[in-house]
Amino acid sequence: MRIRLLAFASAGDALGAAEMDLELPEGARVADLRSWLDTRYAALAPLWPRLAVAVDGAIAKPDHPLADGAEVALLPPVSGGSADGSPAAAGRARPRVELVDAPIDPEDVIARVASPGCGAVLLFLGTVRDHSRASGGRGETAGKVLKLTYSAYRPMAAEALRRIAADLERAAEGLRVAIVHRLGEIPVGEASVAIATAARHRAAAYEASRQALERLKREVPIWKLEHYENGEAAWREEEALSSQA
Repeated sequence: MRIRLLAFASAGDALGAAEMDLELPEGARVADLRSWLDTRYAALAPLWPRLAVAVDGAIAKPDHPLADGAEVALLPPVSGGSADGSPAAAGRARPRVELVDAPIDPEDVIARVASPGCGAVLLFLGTVRDHSRASGGRGETAGKVLKLTYSAYRPMAAEALRRIAADLERAAEGLRVAIVHRLGEIPVGEASVAIATAARHRAAAYEASRQALERLKREVPIWKLEHYENGEAAWREEEALSSQA
């Protein structure tokens, strides 16, 4: 049978490719795929304790069976509605949750949640800084950060963002949440993520904004590559996907 393998961030580096088509025996499981890869890609071995494996967009255990045509993704620990960001989407009403490939317009994000019934509208912008926060890491020896490159497993990332927004909105009456994350290369000083929350009272808006960011950092398969002034680059993979437990 034939499967499509996607490898993100450091997993893609270890394989030397972000995508590949593989032929596996009928009845193969996730564990069999791992064994097949281990015999061919030694650089992948030290990553396995930190990797999650998704089959057709859902985290899978080693005994999960694979079917012909399955899409299997190797997901390193993460950094830190319809969500295509395509030109066709621009002419439609803006979704409150979106992955985009262009600069984020803060006023646009606020407009997705503002309403006459909300007495508090809060906007959080996460921007690219010029240094790494990894103490003693490569960033300190390689010099300043010049830019970040964000990549994502788009279908799974979009669904995770929708789930976070829906969970928060269910927890507080009248709350509205918008999350927009930018992918691709982002220069220092520009926004990589915008979270807008609107509520009847400010306490709910502040709490929802905080929870949205913390859950995004834990649960959404988005990775960042730091580019330094000396020409080096390094993935910043920090926390394991919570769904892996």
